[in-house]
Amino acid sequence: MKVLVCIKQVPDMESRFKVNGSGDWYDEADLAYRMNEYDEYAVEQAVQLKEQLGDAPDVTVLSIGPDRVGDPLKKALAMGCDRAVHIHDPDSCRKDPWQIADMIASFAKDKSFDLIFTGMQSQDRGSAQVGVTVAELLGHNCTTTLVGFGYADGTVTAKRELEGGIKSVVRLPLPALVTCQLGLNVPRYPTLPNIMKAKKKEFLTVPAAELLREEPAVATEKLYPPMKSGSAVVLEGDLAQVADRLLAILKEKTTVVK
Repeated sequence: MKVLVCIKQVPDMESRFKVNGSGDWYDEADLAYRMNEYDEYAVEQAVQLKEQLGDAPDVTVLSIGPDRVGDPLKKALAMGCDRAVHIHDPDSCRKDPWQIADMIASFAKDKSFDLIFTGMQSQDRGSAQVGVTVAELLGHNCTTTLVGFGYADGTVTAKRELEGGIKSVVRLPLPALVTCQLGLNVPRYPTLPNIMKAKKKEFLTVPAAELLREEPAVATEKLYPPMKSGSAVVLEGDLAQVADRLLAILKEKTTVVK
């Protein structure tokens, strides 16, 4: 079995974001970066499958981006993936989901991957389009938002999260692509011995120009912080007095109380 895991490097969501000078993305200076959280679950599930099947699956981890993308790829290798592929693209932030999916599919099309794992979405763009588009381009069966995963006899059993807390269970034969939701598993922390072993694993770099065939279908026109619509009022003091003040504010500012 050949398995591909697609990951993305994103800014730490605790970072202080500022819009860049051109106004179409955020300023990347002074930001800390990490593996996209959804993708950590994808890596963990691929490694668990490898362990379940006695190390038979061969697991490749792939990421698109500038030089710094090597860090999450090395982490994935330390978690248990067998080899890493870095599609080198210093301008990846300006590629739309269609172009990202096209590069992944171009790499994977002649590799005969049986199963592809991706995160449900990225934490920076949140489009949730790349995984399903890759499946469409490759002609793979696909299901999304996994919160449970099982595999036996060439069939994936996927527990999916739907709206309103409802769950569904679907089965799909290989080749297949699944996108992983938060809570699917507990991603492991790479140990020092595995970090050392990862340094000896294969690490392939491919220029994006060798894979990208598509022009952008969507362009980011403008990026800006939300407009401030008002300020909060903090009510402190005796409970009875606070209740009276709150009632007065509701009568004055809203139509909730008349």
